[in-house]
Amino acid sequence: MSCLQTIQDYGLRSLGYGERLLPRSDFTLCEQFTLIGSGMIWNIYFGVIALIAGFFLATALAVGKSSRSPWARKPAEWFIFIFRGSPLFIQFFFAYFAFLSLKSVSAFFDPFTSAWLGALVVLFCNTAAYTGEIFYGALLSIPKGEIEAADAYGMTGWNRFRRITFPTMMRLAWPAYTNEAIFLFHATTLVFFSSFPAFRQKGDALYYASYFADKTFNPFVPYPILAGYFILLTLVVIGLFGWANTRLNRHLPSDAKPRLRLRMNIIR
Repeated sequence: MSCLQTIQDYGLRSLGYGERLLPRSDFTLCEQFTLIGSGMIWNIYFGVIALIAGFFLATALAVGKSSRSPWARKPAEWFIFIFRGSPLFIQFFFAYFAFLSLKSVSAFFDPFTSAWLGALVVLFCNTAAYTGEIFYGALLSIPKGEIEAADAYGMTGWNRFRRITFPTMMRLAWPAYTNEAIFLFHATTLVFFSSFPAFRQKGDALYYASYFADKTFNPFVPYPILAGYFILLTLVVIGLFGWANTRLNRHLPSDAKPRLRLRMNIIR
């Protein structure tokens, strides 16, 4: 079987398209690269959805934790404390059995016992807690002069938050938020070890890497392939977040960089 045919057969297998049965013997590098890459679709799905949804909850948690009202501050503090204070793997474990118990009460919770939704909820809550603490620290670091200037211009409430507080918070929190995004994508590999089942072998990248390691008794091929995929994913995250950081700080003056000038009398 050619490598192109292997990609056609197994490239989207993690989504349920292509060959139903995994290869049993004579594993090729192309098969390992293709199937592990196919599983990366789920890792990207978990990371992207949890990151986007968690961003909005994290903003609400940061604002709530900085609020003077205990009705807003205490729930935000406890949410952040619980999900930052407990290991992510334990959160997967308790969430699965909680959803399993709720499933017996109502069929509404049936999808939550599957990895595609139940594990996503856990990752969403976890990254929201960590990001909320990052945003809260950025809120506390906003220069008082900017808030006073906004008050002098008559900005209050939502208008001040939208035009002054939120953009400044983002600029201050973005480097740390980039690290949290990278950590989140790496943490998606824990879904394989969690109690949430992979429906019909539609597993993530670690699922396929472990399959090849078990069948070949050689973990030094599939796991480096998996690490390579995550390194590439990390580079993409760094690039996207770096571009966003440039956009957030585009109003700041850039330092003048000396240009290299070639002079013919120096070149021999």
